[in-house]
Amino acid sequence: MTATLRTERLHLAPYVPQDEEDFVALFQDARVSRWMGDGPVSEEEDRALFGRIFTKVYAQELFDVWAVRRDGELVGHAEIKHTDTAGGHEIVYALAPSAWGRGLGTELARAVVAHGFDTLGLEEVHATVAAENGASLVLLERMGFAHVRDLTEDDGSTTRVLTLRRT
Repeated sequence: MTATLRTERLHLAPYVPQDEEDFVALFQDARVSRWMGDGPVSEEEDRALFGRIFTKVYAQELFDVWAVRRDGELVGHAEIKHTDTAGGHEIVYALAPSAWGRGLGTELARAVVAHGFDTLGLEEVHATVAAENGASLVLLERMGFAHVRDLTEDDGSTTRVLTLRRT
């Protein structure tokens, strides 16, 4: 079961069914979704994804997925899961544009990384980031993530694989 995490300003907890509209709004915002997976998808696909969080991810305890709240408002999404692309456990995080520029991304990423090291007992965590996503690359590098390799996507774009090892 996905544990609840708290930081100075954020509360990470499993989604509840009432989060669907806020989840869809977050993922439908092109400023957010352009960096998620293969980019923007239809509203129906985001609703189906939200449903799978309950019917598959939580039901089968596949990996940790969190709704990220600040002052009770859903402002983001986070997860940590094993992926073949990264060759280990990858952190995934997204914040609504209204939460950008306040250091919340670093706070969120640190909480998910700490969960990976302290709770899951991992020796390293990874992140995959579009080469054009300068904000996330800077954030992760400041946290100590090191660029390990580049992947060329089907559309010709580049994804960077970064790794942080437990110290």
